[in-house]
Amino acid sequence: MTVAGSTAARWFRRHATAVEPRLRLVCLPHAGGAATFFHTWGGAFGDDVEVVATRYPGRQDRIAEPCVDTMEELADAVSEALLPLLDTPLALFGHSMGASLAYEVALRLESRHGVRLAGLYVSGREAPHRVTPKDVHLRDDAALVAEVRRLGGADAALLDDPDLRELVLPAIRSDFRVAGTYRASSATPVGCPVVGYLGDDDPNVTVSDMALWSEVATGGFALRVIPGGHFYLVPEQAALIEDLAGRLG
Repeated sequence: MTVAGSTAARWFRRHATAVEPRLRLVCLPHAGGAATFFHTWGGAFGDDVEVVATRYPGRQDRIAEPCVDTMEELADAVSEALLPLLDTPLALFGHSMGASLAYEVALRLESRHGVRLAGLYVSGREAPHRVTPKDVHLRDDAALVAEVRRLGGADAALLDDPDLRELVLPAIRSDFRVAGTYRASSATPVGCPVVGYLGDDDPNVTVSDMALWSEVATGGFALRVIPGGHFYLVPEQAALIEDLAGRLG
């Protein structure tokens, strides 16, 4: 395996397709999330769409690696790791922090490598130039855990076990730093279509917030609101996948 191939294998968990893929859907998890968040998505979009879930450092099989503390560094690393996978058209799906990361990766692939995505799918996150900085990562462990619980999702259950909490909290704090200190300097557009997804009861993001993604979407914008909170995509996975599948073709 080449060095580039080794890097891709470290950063991504690929769900093999039955035939040669016509498209790769690269999924970028939320703050504190891991590639396993998307483990049920493999094969959900047909035999010719390969789901590629991103493995962030500092958790699961990369637990021994240091976490990444800035969006710029994370986007640079993910973009470079994707280079061996550019033989097939790419689309990106990012949830929460992952939505901001997906946007930054899309910009890098366009400007540095001349690659225009088949689509950019962003979920539960303000538009990149409208993000409100947050200081949760600077608070104590109790406040950080309280914020994770407020947002809900599977990660909150891990924090009930003191041993697991000690294991996962550093990555959660690091990701909250990445998300909380990020804001795009300008509304730089991407050339591909952009679709925004949102739970109608999200405590952090409103429909108006998501609609502002249209300001960076010169290739067209659509918005889909789905019942649920910040992690609507867990109980409403079937509805989300059905909508995504229709857009992926």
